Amino acid sequence: MLLVGLTGGIGAGKSTVSAILAEHGAVIVDADQIARDLQSPGSPVLDRMAERFGDQIIRSDGSLDRAAVAAVVFGDTPDAKQALTDLNGIVHPAMQDEIKRQIEAQRHTDRIVVLDFPLLGENPRDDIAATIVVDIDPDVAVQRLVEFRGMDEADARNRIASQISREQRLERATHVVDNSGDEAALRREVDELWRQLIMLRGRVGRSRPDWLMPTLRRRRR
Repeated sequence: MLLVGLTGGIGAGKSTVSAILAEHGAVIVDADQIARDLQSPGSPVLDRMAERFGDQIIRSDGSLDRAAVAAVVFGDTPDAKQALTDLNGIVHPAMQDEIKRQIEAQRHTDRIVVLDFPLLGENPRDDIAATIVVDIDPDVAVQRLVEFRGMDEADARNRIASQISREQRLERATHVVDNSGDEAALRREVDELWRQLIMLRGRVGRSRPDWLMPTLRRRRR
């Protein structure tokens, strides 16, 4: 098994890259989807979130009102930073347990497993063979969030500001996917990335675990 990480700021297009990698045959471990599953109606995680943030984050059908949570943890208030820390403290331990379970299920295969994790830059791992960053100018990310997700511009900028900077993310990258162009250009980027991952899997299989070599670093700013 080759385990790699995939990350990128909100609005960068990470989910699209993940989907294309899946088309190539990658096994995707999707941290966002895991978090959504853990926050299903009646779950222990959702109950703890309601205890911390109040019943107003629960809809009448028992499901999580994500917009209500976002307003608290990404809002422009003095308490927002602590609220985000508290939210991560509730969700992340359970999410990491499920991530570990899904990765271990592939441990004795020869698959390329992609850990799709938005906070990989903030929470780096020492068990991945590469860190793939989907890169885009933050202003373009804001534009896409407003246009395609219907976000308020101020909300989009607040969410971007809550994450690590573009420069910090790129500094930790071994592979960078430039998503500043159209979908055809992005697919060419991911096709090349997949070729490199196939080559990397071969190198890791023949070498010691300290496979992170400078020659694998591929940055395009």
